[in-house]
Amino acid sequence: MGVVNVTPDSFFPASRTSPQDQAIERGLAHFRHGADVVDVGGESTRPGATPVEEADELARVLPVIAALSRHGPVSIDTQKEAVARAAVVAGASILNDVSASLAALAGELGVGYIAMHRQGDSSVMQDNPTYENVVREISDFLRGAAEEARRVGIDRLWLDPGIGFGKTLQHNLTVLAHCGDFVSLAKEYGAGVVVGTSRKRFLGQLGSRELHVEERLEGSLATAVWALIEGVSMVRVHDVRETVQLREMLSAPLESVSS
Repeated sequence: MGVVNVTPDSFFPASRTSPQDQAIERGLAHFRHGADVVDVGGESTRPGATPVEEADELARVLPVIAALSRHGPVSIDTQKEAVARAAVVAGASILNDVSASLAALAGELGVGYIAMHRQGDSSVMQDNPTYENVVREISDFLRGAAEEARRVGIDRLWLDPGIGFGKTLQHNLTVLAHCGDFVSLAKEYGAGVVVGTSRKRFLGQLGSRELHVEERLEGSLATAVWALIEGVSMVRVHDVRETVQLREMLSAPLESVSS
């Protein structure tokens, strides 16, 4: 899943594509480089992000979705029902929902659905994330989301443990270490798992000095490798060309192991 941020404030400056022509070109490049899905968002969900008015979000994403959906599958990254509805009319076929609150809408519209776990919204989620057992609590939440999704008739379903969304460095590493557990849970519901680690801050906190977002490609690729080996269905990334090459290099060894 290649990211297209039609925003001026996403956490990775190189991914910001506020002018629509830039956003369309970014999405087309993702498809050329081998993305299976292009994810279009008009409101940043980074920690501390400023909410975007509905009209502004619609104006940002709809022309981009309309253009890109002629070239491949497009998902809309939104928490707003009106934006999701309009995006599907414009050509989006997957609803990527960080709030995990729009399952009924996805069922009504007959589109694919990604339900993500987070603790708190963007304004407060990184203030003091606390869990008694992070894997168990996320698993319980995702199980509930999966049951609701199946209840409302969603056919294409993915679960996202929400790395970086209301989680400390140690929480994120624990979630990564248990990717296989989330994959097993998803399989109970005929669903897949999406993992998004690309360029996130925790990747810059693992070495001898903190790495800026521009320096986190290697960490992004390393965690994508781990997630793919553990069986996740999709990785959400900014660097599509590099990640697709990595996936192709992994495919033969993975097929050998599975056979």
